[in-house]
Amino acid sequence: MTVTLEVADGVGTIRLDRPPMNALDIAIQDRLKELAEEAARREDVRAVVIYGGEKVFAAGADIKEMQAMDHTAMVLRARALQDSFTAVARIPKPVVAAVTGYALGGGCELALCADFRIAADNAKLGQPEILLGLIPGAGGTQRLARLIGPSKAKDLIFTGRMVKADEAERLGLVDRVVPAADVYTEAHAWAARLAQGPAIALRAAKESIDTGLETDIDTGLAVERNWFAGLFATADRETGMRSFVEEGPGKAKFL
Repeated sequence: MTVTLEVADGVGTIRLDRPPMNALDIAIQDRLKELAEEAARREDVRAVVIYGGEKVFAAGADIKEMQAMDHTAMVLRARALQDSFTAVARIPKPVVAAVTGYALGGGCELALCADFRIAADNAKLGQPEILLGLIPGAGGTQRLARLIGPSKAKDLIFTGRMVKADEAERLGLVDRVVPAADVYTEAHAWAARLAQGPAIALRAAKESIDTGLETDIDTGLAVERNWFAGLFATADRETGMRSFVEEGPGKAKFL
């Protein structure tokens, strides 16, 4: 399979495996959506890592496949393309992208769907669609601007230039840069730590933040308020508060 889901210790790794560059063709897009939805449903998956392997995250769409498509074909396909990436962004659990090598075009857009991005020190990221006479079509114009701000997003999208890991970190496009050999280990450790946390509270936090970024502050505050009150009905809230009172902060075990 070109995309797989493997689960261990509460962490689900969604692995892209289409050598040599993990080009994101239609088959990968559709499979990615299926596995993102599976990871969202499965109770044994409490956090997710998106990984392309040791050499490359994903170098973008399959250009040969796209070249053969006309306007009508892309009108019919564009929504499914976006939906496959949105399925990753909507996983109601912590998601980290482990970025090695190139993350370009659709690869960069996939990384943007994660909550946190750990990049190799030799990684290169960008949205080069403009060089094909196109714009990003899998969420790049929206998620990139929300992440790093409109001016910086326009610089990357208007020019199509690639940025190295250190600049990506300065821009806020990635959150941590580590040696290439350590990317997956670091990403898995981040996910595994959160997999030990209160699942419903983490879901509430993610939905509150993401909804707030997509709407006005009053709506965001309403979502936060409803989740905050609702969490008082959960066993994790009881566990967390009891542990705090009896043992002090940070010692609760939620599993």
